[in-house]
Amino acid sequence: MKSLREEDKIIQNVKRVHMIGIGGSGMCPLAEILHSKGYILTGSDNNISDPLKRVKALGVTVYMGHSAENVGDAELIVYSAAISKDNPELTFAAEKGIPTMERSHLLGALTRMYDNVIGVCGTHGKTSTTSMITQILYLNKLDPTAVIGGKLPLINSNGRTGQTENMVCEACEFVDTFLQMTPDVSVLLNIDNDHLDYFKTMDNLVLSFHKFIGMSKLAFINGDDELAVKASVGIDAKIITFGLNKSNDYYADNLRQSKFGYAFDVFKNGKKLVSIVMHIPGYHNVMNGLAAIAVADYMGVEPEGIKNALEQFTGAGRRFEFLGQYNGFVLADDYAHHPTEIKATLSAAKTLDYKRVIAVFQPFTFSRTALLLDEFIESLKIADKVILMPIMGSREKNTYGISSEDIACKLPDAVVRETFESVADEIITIAKEGDLVITMGGGDIYKAAHIVQDKLG
Repeated sequence: MKSLREEDKIIQNVKRVHMIGIGGSGMCPLAEILHSKGYILTGSDNNISDPLKRVKALGVTVYMGHSAENVGDAELIVYSAAISKDNPELTFAAEKGIPTMERSHLLGALTRMYDNVIGVCGTHGKTSTTSMITQILYLNKLDPTAVIGGKLPLINSNGRTGQTENMVCEACEFVDTFLQMTPDVSVLLNIDNDHLDYFKTMDNLVLSFHKFIGMSKLAFINGDDELAVKASVGIDAKIITFGLNKSNDYYADNLRQSKFGYAFDVFKNGKKLVSIVMHIPGYHNVMNGLAAIAVADYMGVEPEGIKNALEQFTGAGRRFEFLGQYNGFVLADDYAHHPTEIKATLSAAKTLDYKRVIAVFQPFTFSRTALLLDEFIESLKIADKVILMPIMGSREKNTYGISSEDIACKLPDAVVRETFESVADEIITIAKEGDLVITMGGGDIYKAAHIVQDKLG
């Protein structure tokens, strides 16, 4: 029995929930889960989106725009981290004494409603691995509930509601939000130097992952990642390792490049389990795939069922997502926003059969760009040509005196363009037949790719 927290008691004692920003990609799956459990929902948002349409299709009343009247007779207000503190609905809730709950706390409470929660954490690869596990379980009729950080093409959504006790959840370490969750099974993919504006030191970051996987009964750990192994020291959970080293419980061997990604054999405790041909490029996706295979095997999925489901996986939305071919060049989009991710994405692109790889990058947050400037430069050098946009500050002010020009001036062939329109024009001008153009970043650089599609489609 999982121990209850304060938010769990609130959830148990209310029936009417109002969700501010209900159309957000992180809010929509939670709305679907609450709806499936019989809660009476309303919501508000400023923008029409595919997730919003999904919620409305359930029969949920959604108000466009924010107003105190939207709250109605709600007994609980849930809001996303993007909602400002002076939002009129939050202000009204405070005046009337209506309980409020940030999204990560609601997600945490929901994980305590399921008996088999698989929490996927790590600096890189969470969305891809969560998507792979969900796809394998779904296609093998284990009917999971899922909360994913990107769209899974198989279900055309970033979440679903199942009728079993199985729940697959992406667990993000940003400002320790994943510590709100209670996983039964944890998956730790890797630990890298990100979010140090919050964690300050790598030891603090490792400790945070240690706390997360320590809440689970079973932990799948990347045995090749030194910091992931360090994070697993001293936890009570049973540990199962995966990686390329043959000392791991699950390991990949006989790696070879195929048309769409790596092919490899998977061994479990030294005995061959299955052969896999990935349909998503990149060496890093071998590790993500291994993690998913290990979890699915533990869940009792037959090797052939794992193989069939995983070989149908072509990537999550914004994870090396191919958008189409235009004027003879191929356009793709990726969420890579950390130097390690950029290196993995561009290295994967270089293994494919293209004349040139053109990287279009929008740096995300001033602190990360300043801290990892040299690493960004080195990773972007893998591309044949680079187009940069100004840094997207998100929640930050530029107290670092950093700009995209600081990256561009150290690259052999790079330009900075100020707007999505000018980036799209630059792509159309320089991209030739046989090239791969890939937009990358944690912000909204995908808008430039969509403008290219509109102009050339």
